[in-house]
Amino acid sequence: MSARDLIDPESRGPLDMLLEMIPGGFNSIPDIVRRREVVSGLLAGMEVPENPNVVKEDRTVPGPDGEIPVRIYRPVGAAGQLPGIYFIHGGGMILGDIDGEDATATMICDRVGAVVVSVGYRLAPEHPHPAPVEDCYAGLVWTAKNAADLGMDPARLALYGGSAGGGLVIGVALLARDRGGPAITFMMPIYPMIDDRNETPSSHEITDVGLWDRAGNIEAWAWYLGGKEPDQYAAPARAEDLSGLPPTYIDVGTVDLFRDEDIAFAQRLMQAGVPTELHVNPGSYHASENFAGEAALSRRIWDQRIDALRRALA
Repeated sequence: MSARDLIDPESRGPLDMLLEMIPGGFNSIPDIVRRREVVSGLLAGMEVPENPNVVKEDRTVPGPDGEIPVRIYRPVGAAGQLPGIYFIHGGGMILGDIDGEDATATMICDRVGAVVVSVGYRLAPEHPHPAPVEDCYAGLVWTAKNAADLGMDPARLALYGGSAGGGLVIGVALLARDRGGPAITFMMPIYPMIDDRNETPSSHEITDVGLWDRAGNIEAWAWYLGGKEPDQYAAPARAEDLSGLPPTYIDVGTVDLFRDEDIAFAQRLMQAGVPTELHVNPGSYHASENFAGEAALSRRIWDQRIDALRRALA
């Protein structure tokens, strides 16, 4: 049986359409510049209506090696200090940008009633580790330092990110812990990319789904590490001590390459005394809730996340 046979039937249609347009999926495009263009083009072709409940502002803020972009989202008409969500986009450390996850950041801002700060960071292979995680950490420091101006309550600051963004969420949380950096109330790494070793059963099972299969993951890790030995901030699964991290929510699908490394990490968080909520979603492939947004499974996934964010930031 192929892993594709285990996908939620209602969520398969958009994936099949993607594979008709790009046989083999995004990772079948060997040139990284061309791959980024194709991904950006597909995202640009997905019309998302503007949300009148959210106002946005683009800025640049100090990074470790020059300015980095951020986009600030705020509920229209909101008064007083709101909870804050620091948002890190995905893309396997090699793809993605603020624009590509604008709709998600907007939706979270609206549904949670929070100020969202979405950060742009340098990508591998041009900028391997530690550039991405250091950019994200610098953006977090700026966000916390400017909380009052942003209308954000610094005592209610969460981290959110999916895939590579999820791995960076955990890497940033580790940096904040180890450097005595900003206090983080809660973190939500979604199907995080955290283990460069590719040794788990699920990392061997997911070879032909078409979204973040084994070969593409191995390639992305090689580009991200740039020939260097990984540390815990690059590959958080390698962290020996997980104590002192903020309360955590993780979800991952059963048809996701990251399934087993994420379940193991959640277990280790619990063993380290970190309050942890774990959801394993049957039939969900990597980012299926974004590709198949109308599926009942996708709606349940988003409802669970929004509920967890509201509870954590209440």
